[in-house]
Amino acid sequence: MGRPDRGGLRGAFGFVPPGRNRQHYFIHSATVGHGADIRGDLGAPASTRVTAGARSIGCVASLTPDQSSAPPEKPQRRAGGPGIVIARPFGIPVYISPYWFVIAGVFILVYANELAATLHGSTRFIVAAAFVVLLYVSVLIHELSHCVVARGYGLPVRRILLYPLGGFSEIELEPQTPGREFLVSAAGPALSLVLAAAGFGLMHVVSPDTITGTLVSQLRWANLVVGIFNLLPGLPLDGGRMLRAVIWKLTGRPATSTIAAAWAGRVLAVALFVVPFLIGAVNGSGWPGRDGISEGSGGLVTVIWLAVIAAFMWTGAGQAIKATRFRERLPAVQARRLARKAVSVAADTPLAEAIRRAEESQARAVVVVDHEDKPIAIVNETAVMATPPQRRPWIDAGSLARTLEPNLVLPADLSGMALLDAIRRAPATEYLLVEPSGQVYGVLAARDVDHAFAGV
Repeated sequence: MGRPDRGGLRGAFGFVPPGRNRQHYFIHSATVGHGADIRGDLGAPASTRVTAGARSIGCVASLTPDQSSAPPEKPQRRAGGPGIVIARPFGIPVYISPYWFVIAGVFILVYANELAATLHGSTRFIVAAAFVVLLYVSVLIHELSHCVVARGYGLPVRRILLYPLGGFSEIELEPQTPGREFLVSAAGPALSLVLAAAGFGLMHVVSPDTITGTLVSQLRWANLVVGIFNLLPGLPLDGGRMLRAVIWKLTGRPATSTIAAAWAGRVLAVALFVVPFLIGAVNGSGWPGRDGISEGSGGLVTVIWLAVIAAFMWTGAGQAIKATRFRERLPAVQARRLARKAVSVAADTPLAEAIRRAEESQARAVVVVDHEDKPIAIVNETAVMATPPQRRPWIDAGSLARTLEPNLVLPADLSGMALLDAIRRAPATEYLLVEPSGQVYGVLAARDVDHAFAGV
């Protein structure tokens, strides 16, 4: 069907997959570029079968790529948010994770227990609740500073999410220069340190023995910890993005700078987990919390929090490495290179005969055509593999095919993110590729696109 042979695999017309073996502490992570792994979005709907008598969509082969790839889109339902929207400062939606309420409750109980020596009754719980709320307000201000600077550079901001360990700002595009990257990242820690400095200043005005003084004192230290911790030079922290900006400026290679900053983040994660045990070993206690970091259960709690934060940092750094490798591989993902050679059969052709023709032509896909030889459906690979060989002579190929809707016909010249976007708009297992003239080029299998990112 106008498609040069790429060689066929044995089995049901090549439908054998090609080798697919397959502390209180608060932290901030600015998600920039929204470059997460999207391969999970390439899956097909659960049901892909249509009957042999499915309607024809007309002259599919006569469509130009512009027509076939841009059908009128139906209004889509808005995807649900990651939590509850609590505010929209500067028009930016602020979400709170449902898990936040659970952890906030734990923080309130822990802090209220610490206040038991100075406050009594319900007062200590009210003060503890006020502290936790004000602490997260400080985190929100930290995030807003990132967003305001990013918007000043014309970068769209999708949302802010507050979750148990802190928060992150979801900025949809990368800053265009290392300097802008540095300033957007530095804005959060800078404002946290300003809030800490303001707290130290207020302590000269309010009495430390009052409830207000207690709150101000705790908040100044909390903001100081947030500011300093986020300046640590490793992704996914702000300091990691600042380090990335510096390396980017020195090398001129954004991808290299991301990998370096991510590995710095992994080193910090390991250090956070190991240091308490090293301190315990040096002090001769062997176990942190027994004369190590602090006495009793408080030391154990500290170690647990450090372990949680270390896990967060390791995971975030790993995601940054993965996203960078994904972007590097993206330009090589081209529909033409991934296309399978296809043979055409009528809808009432026995499946066994369709397979025989495909193997004879060394094709790896079967397209169902109407009486005018126009493509109307693509035989589903998974359905063929699930059909026992002894039943194939008695089953029509059309009964295992999916009707070719307009958004399943893609230009053969698609590549990179444009190709992935086209696949995400219309999830399926196979797509028909056509030339600019409308001539059929071949079939693109979603599993081949997924395989192109294997190991990322």
